[in-house]
Amino acid sequence: MAAGASATKGIADGGISLLFVDAHVVVADKPSGLLVHRGWDNDDDVAMFRVRDAIGQHVHPVHRLDRGTSGALVLARTREAAAALSRAFEQGAVEKRYLALVRGAPPDEGVVDYAIPRTEGGPRVPATTRFRVVGRSSVDRCSLVLAMPETGRLHQVRRHLRHIDHPLVGDVRHGSGPINRHYRATYGLHRLALHAARIAFAHPVTGERIDVTAPLPDDLAAPLAALGLSSWSDASGAPRPLEARAGGAPPAREPREPGAPGAPR
Repeated sequence: MAAGASATKGIADGGISLLFVDAHVVVADKPSGLLVHRGWDNDDDVAMFRVRDAIGQHVHPVHRLDRGTSGALVLARTREAAAALSRAFEQGAVEKRYLALVRGAPPDEGVVDYAIPRTEGGPRVPATTRFRVVGRSSVDRCSLVLAMPETGRLHQVRRHLRHIDHPLVGDVRHGSGPINRHYRATYGLHRLALHAARIAFAHPVTGERIDVTAPLPDDLAAPLAALGLSSWSDASGAPRPLEARAGGAPPAREPREPGAPGAPR
């Protein structure tokens, strides 16, 4: 959060923590397994309702996190703030940082530029995600990645990391069933290994920079510790940078067809 911001933070009520609250904006810490708003099943327990009950006022979602993703979720308290924030997300003016546990050893850093749908069943549109490896496990063949999507598409981080042959652990849609079962049984990871660790944007009314960090939840922190990756994130969940390496990073690899040499099993 920007210095001098007039807001309440750290409130925990109704089963959800609020990381930032003022008269216009709320940033909540969504747990894994919780929908942002009512879906086809008309769920009665969703992040929107928990935030509404915590502050006693209707809120407007301005972006979404997948059910399995935890972390920083932005909501607006007024229609005007919602419209301004929605434009900022659409224009790529919001900085997003995700921590993702992936199978294998990606390049130290890279850019995935690969068109994917904006919505389910929709046409493919341009999408870009930058990434940087912030930890490599010496216990199992996996890596902790900081993913920085520059666009907002459906399952973008998950699709893009799968596109370079490094699926997220715990991803039942774009990942690997045998790998997911292995990590559940061995490390107690029963969720999608994706966490929205940080989000930053211009306040829709004051223009002040709001920078919010969501702490790593226990259901992800414990498996990372078991994998020897806990030292790569501090208490706030912000990843520590890799040391510079001579020669730069190799480019991200193009995907291989299943069964081809070097393809994920």
